[in-house]
Amino acid sequence: MVREVLIYPDPALKQKSKPVAKVDDQVKKLVKDMVDTLYAEEGVGLAAVQVGVSRRVLITDTSSKQEGERLRVFINPELVSAEGRTKYQEGCLSLPGEAEEIERFARVTVRALDEKGQPFEIDADGLLAIALQHEMDHLDGVLFVDRLSSVKRGLIRKRMLKVIEEKKAALRARKPAEPRAGL
Repeated sequence: MVREVLIYPDPALKQKSKPVAKVDDQVKKLVKDMVDTLYAEEGVGLAAVQVGVSRRVLITDTSSKQEGERLRVFINPELVSAEGRTKYQEGCLSLPGEAEEIERFARVTVRALDEKGQPFEIDADGLLAIALQHEMDHLDGVLFVDRLSSVKRGLIRKRMLKVIEEKKAALRARKPAEPRAGL
């Protein structure tokens, strides 16, 4: 099921996500919904908090831009090591239409559980390393706009508030009119 992606500055996006105690059917359903949502929104990464669930779950699929990659699930991810620096023009499903150059580590090692609850560790570089850092930031209540100047952040916030209002107006326009009591 495709879930609605929260739009900045929704306060839920600023909450630190809680660890997953057990990879059960509820977590597996969340992962499936996140995959459906990621592909429907044509993204390369998604954190559970972006669909309103404050749990340490993220998914990535950088295969459209990085050869040899595939869909990956990370539950309770931890950054084990990081090295080098790189800059990348990042976008975010919670900031539609926005993109800014952000500096990140060039290579990371991440430890996590997969969708079956099995532990694994991955060394990542390129877009996967960037996506992992971006989504792990989400789990800590950090968005890429938090890495920008207050002026840029303020301008983006205004644009996102406009996007939210436009979505609300579109929803109101789609709702059928309430039947009126007849006389």
